[in-house]
Amino acid sequence: MPNKPGTLWVVATPIGNLDDMAPRAVRVLAESDVVAAEDTRHTGRLLKHFGIDARQLSLHEHNETRRVPQIIERLGGGETVALVSDAGTPLVSDPGYRLVRAAREAGIAVFTVPGPCAAIAALSIAGLPTDRFHFEGFLPARAAARRKRLQELAAGQETLVFYETPQRIDSMLADAARSLGGDREALLCRELTKLHETSFLGTIASLQARLASDPGQLRGEMVLVVEGAGEGDGAGKLADGRRLFELLATELPPGKAAKLAAAWSGCRRKELYK
Repeated sequence: MPNKPGTLWVVATPIGNLDDMAPRAVRVLAESDVVAAEDTRHTGRLLKHFGIDARQLSLHEHNETRRVPQIIERLGGGETVALVSDAGTPLVSDPGYRLVRAAREAGIAVFTVPGPCAAIAALSIAGLPTDRFHFEGFLPARAAARRKRLQELAAGQETLVFYETPQRIDSMLADAARSLGGDREALLCRELTKLHETSFLGTIASLQARLASDPGQLRGEMVLVVEGAGEGDGAGKLADGRRLFELLATELPPGKAAKLAAAWSGCRRKELYK
């Protein structure tokens, strides 16, 4: 008689403060046959803190394709598997969706233990509209690709939520000021729920100045929440003009391309050239 399929649990863990660990998360991890972890050393410390003696299996961006069939085989054999990331809710800018998809396709039950998420935590304290928001996660590391993506986001009226590293936050804010507008209101959160948590509300330009005057803030994990474009927002209009200029410039001399794009968008030709 074949085994009854097991269960896949997607378990949120603290983003910093271990007191945020849900009792149900502790129970599910303790009762699981195996814990699929992004970093087994990191998760091992979490499990040890809560007295959980569970077998671990690594699942990260470099081995996910190879590992998923192995985990599905375990689930098909009746085992219970808990999926965790290094911090917060799995799959939010972390690996795991291929496993969840494969489990669904195999008819395996998938449940969640909801909990901490840095993006939602930052959005909840920003004081910016939350009825519609766009979670972008990490922007491209390369400057040209990052600027292109920011220009694509500039006209949207939804609140924007980004993750960023301390190494790139300066250049990211500079690109955001250029593409979205330095006068947009934003909240920069650092080390949420941890001992040295900070959050600064101001314009993108003022956040740039704040970090420049206090290099000690260039540490830890960061979340940036930015207000969306308003009706007729200048930054959004500029982004549309630049996109048109880039398209026209592939077929026309730059001067003519800028002239046509400026006439269509209402932007100055000089702004499109920058």
